Amino acid sequence: SIHLLLEALRCGTSSAKENAAVALRNLAFNADNQAAIAAAGGIGPLVELVRSGTSVAKEIAAAALQNLAINADNKVSIANAGGIGLLVELARSGTSVAKENAAGALWNLSINADNKVAIAAADGIGPLVELVRSGTSVAKENAAVALRNLAFNADNQVAVAAESGIVPLVELTRSGTSVAKENAAVSLRNQAFNTNNHVAIAAAGGIGPLVELVRSGTSVAKENAAAALQNLANNADIK
Repeated sequence: SIHLLLEALRCGTSSAKENAAVALRNLAFNADNQAAIAAAGGIGPLVELVRSGTSVAKEIAAAALQNLAINADNKVSIANAGGIGLLVELARSGTSVAKENAAGALWNLSINADNKVAIAAADGIGPLVELVRSGTSVAKENAAVALRNLAFNADNQVAVAAESGIVPLVELTRSGTSVAKENAAVSLRNQAFNTNNHVAIAAAGGIGPLVELVRSGTSVAKENAAAALQNLANNADIK
């Protein structure tokens, strides 16, 4: 049961904690279980595992939190449990898998408006930009979506640019996976709501890859790239 798994998570050996976290991660793919795990007090022990578990435990706990954060109430609870700062640190200095999972968790958490502010306040934008630049393919995809969500906040649009985030997002529209291109395009669309970013996106060579996505990208990429170009076209110098 969930309660037994949480007991192992709190008091078990390192191996038992890892195994319990795997079980909770898998259970948390189910929406009802996302609520049940939280109701049973599961978020705190998973956050603690991100803080002080083995490298493997941190990877698994971050994945479990990623799944739990699909639930709107859990987005708030994870933040209240101190999860955001720990996930930011994991995105910065964890293993490759941990970085992927931390970026995925921050992606889901960043759908919440307060968490958009909290992730930026925890210096989370820089590590996400770095993952877009140099992470694994999965990390790039996850980080680009997280940056997309964060950039619905006007202050974060400025912060992403200040963290030199525009150039790697442009590069991702050019050379990423199909999913990464979609995510980078919508992230640039949101960045382009800020007029100061128009010139930066153009200077980074962003127009050409966005036009190419409109021409030959997936349907999602075409839609997002067209919206980005529409925003950029509000600048007379770019037209």
